[in-house]
Amino acid sequence: MTRRSARSPGSAFPGSTAPGSTSALRTANQQRVLDVLRGGPSARHTQAELARLTGLAPATVSNIVRELSGSGLVETEAGSGRRGSSVWLSRSAGLVAGVDFGHSHVAVALGALTGEIIAEERRALEPTHAYDDSLKLAASLLAGLAAGHAPVLRVGMGVPAPISGGVVRAAGILPGWHNIDSLTAAEDAFGLPVDVENDANLGALAEHRQGIAQGHSSSVFVKLSSGVGAGIVLDDRIYHGASGTAGELGHLTLDEQGPPCRCGGRGCLEAYTSTANVLAMLSGQHPGADFDDVVALARGGDASSRRALEDAGLHLGWGLAGVVNLLNPDLVVVGGDMARAGELLLESARIGLRRHALDAVALTPVLASELGERASLVGAVLAAAERTELAVELKVSP
Repeated sequence: MTRRSARSPGSAFPGSTAPGSTSALRTANQQRVLDVLRGGPSARHTQAELARLTGLAPATVSNIVRELSGSGLVETEAGSGRRGSSVWLSRSAGLVAGVDFGHSHVAVALGALTGEIIAEERRALEPTHAYDDSLKLAASLLAGLAAGHAPVLRVGMGVPAPISGGVVRAAGILPGWHNIDSLTAAEDAFGLPVDVENDANLGALAEHRQGIAQGHSSSVFVKLSSGVGAGIVLDDRIYHGASGTAGELGHLTLDEQGPPCRCGGRGCLEAYTSTANVLAMLSGQHPGADFDDVVALARGGDASSRRALEDAGLHLGWGLAGVVNLLNPDLVVVGGDMARAGELLLESARIGLRRHALDAVALTPVLASELGERASLVGAVLAAAERTELAVELKVSP
């Protein structure tokens, strides 16, 4: 992700800290209170709780709440004593947006600074959609969702491709975006600051914050759809790698003599485990079937459909074995279209993992995403909310 502002204390995205002047300390203390209040869709706290959670003196918290209330950033409700009053972020402080591009869809959401989604819309796209037309559509959808609400301050955007310096580095899933500076193009289209991120990273963030990986400091989110990618959370932070392209699990080579992959290699995990591969395997028995048809057939007892999903799961487990051997995460979360197969896919993935992983990590939990196909969109909203620090600082600083 492009990093343009200081990191908040609870941020999943690394950054720098501000110099230690008196003004900077005041702003930092304000930010600590705001970070707690941005801790979730229902982040409502008393001033006493804010003092405990931030480590600030109660009198300091009282002064900060008074300043933030006067600026319109927070709202309060009287309780037992001044420090027993409830405090929460005001939606009038501003909103954020999330945009999730897929192989054949775009989803747009309007969200609060807590990460709560207020409204969302999803539209189908042609698989060869051009970046500029798609961004115009997303901007139009956002304008419709935001009408009548507080201003949108920032946009988080996910794309299913490696991102380095804002540039889409692979053409396989998004041929109309190859080598496009998606950051600049998106900021031009939305007229707002934008953070561009790989969609699997955003899914990992969403599951870490609001999904099945809550409470775990490390996890791997695997998105299985037209392509295969992974988002990695280590020590409560998204791991991007040296150039921002960590997590390209789909191009782990399982067999160098295997089927061709869209990346130009052979025998990549994606060539065995994507929805396209499953449908291709069944094209003779079930021509014209989509993935949901295959899942329904498998649950109804169709042997070829069950075998196709089991084979995909076994290969997935083989790939996951390398991940857990290397990273030893608390759990692996499987999302994307393929996750709709549930245990038909996951049980064989666990078998494949046990076959190929070291004993010490062979029982790493492999679980279905709680957020489903919305995971990357939820993550886009969360990322935008987390990165809206400079706008907040400008509003509350003298």
